Amino acid sequence: MQSVIFGASGGIGAALTQSLAARADVDVVHAVSRAGVVGGGKIVSHLADITDETSLIALAEAIKIESTPDLVIVASGILSDGDALQPEKSFRHQSMDAFERVFRINTFGPGLVAKHMLPLMPRDRRAVFAALSARVGSISDNGLGGWHAYRASKAALNMLICNYAIEQARRSDEFICVGLHPGTVDTELSQPFQGNVPDKKLFTPEHAATCLLDVINGLTPADTGKVFDWAGEQVPA
Repeated sequence: MQSVIFGASGGIGAALTQSLAARADVDVVHAVSRAGVVGGGKIVSHLADITDETSLIALAEAIKIESTPDLVIVASGILSDGDALQPEKSFRHQSMDAFERVFRINTFGPGLVAKHMLPLMPRDRRAVFAALSARVGSISDNGLGGWHAYRASKAALNMLICNYAIEQARRSDEFICVGLHPGTVDTELSQPFQGNVPDKKLFTPEHAATCLLDVINGLTPADTGKVFDWAGEQVPA
């Protein structure tokens, strides 16, 4: 199997990269990030920014020469960034800068990745395109409100995933496109918000990666267009 991980320098992305590289059925892992990761063995490091289409075009050309990826995972995301960006507790705290920054990374970036990676993926065998989403992106499951930009960016990402699933089904009946909710993982993204996490619900990146890859392994074409959590349970739209 040939795979591509975007956000490979982040907590979950790095763990996914290492977990895949350790599998006997994986031939290559293209590890993509802005910061760069250590390559070697099955891991091929690439520098690219998911919000920079020029870099994604160059990346796609490089991967196309070497691989036909069976698995693409977008593990990039943003929730906060110090005082400059915090989840909104009220509509009064919304700002254009926050909306643009959060949507750019959480929604538009994965959309551009899909634009340039989906054409490289096989039509004649099982292939999976996945992006890290979040339970708070569920509209029907929203009972608390708040976190406007983050919730909306993930809800929009889920719609894109549904769109890609419909489109890809026309070219391959074995293609699967899904969103994945990893739970609360001990990474930079979640660290400012870990205080209220229940006991045993804060996962290590390695545990999250193992769970997500297990979920991916169990998916069938009937699951395409949906969002699943780390335990394989469907997250409602």
